[in-house]
Amino acid sequence: MPDETLPQPAREEMELVAVLRALGDPARLRLLAAYADGREHGCDQTYLGLEDLHKSTLSHHFRVLREAGVTTTRVAGRNRFVRLRRADLDARFPGLLDAILGGLSG
Repeated sequence: MPDETLPQPAREEMELVAVLRALGDPARLRLLAAYADGREHGCDQTYLGLEDLHKSTLSHHFRVLREAGVTTTRVAGRNRFVRLRRADLDARFPGLLDAILGGLSG
């Protein structure tokens, strides 16, 4: 069975309000910080520093980020791998990610 990508908005369909709403939650900001390295990540709560969240809550956060266009999720068998859509976000909303990530580190 080939890998599949879960539904997400195309770059031109991404809306600023949806992206900001998705990033308006502390847990999702922690996910953003983890994904900022540009690599693809599994959905391991411990690795992501979110062991305090229930699995269903974490799944909700993954979905909100994906549906807003912040991340992309690849499904391989029973595993899911998430990556930040940095190029799409930078093209659609120049400077937004840098400003948000800069605010998280400082």
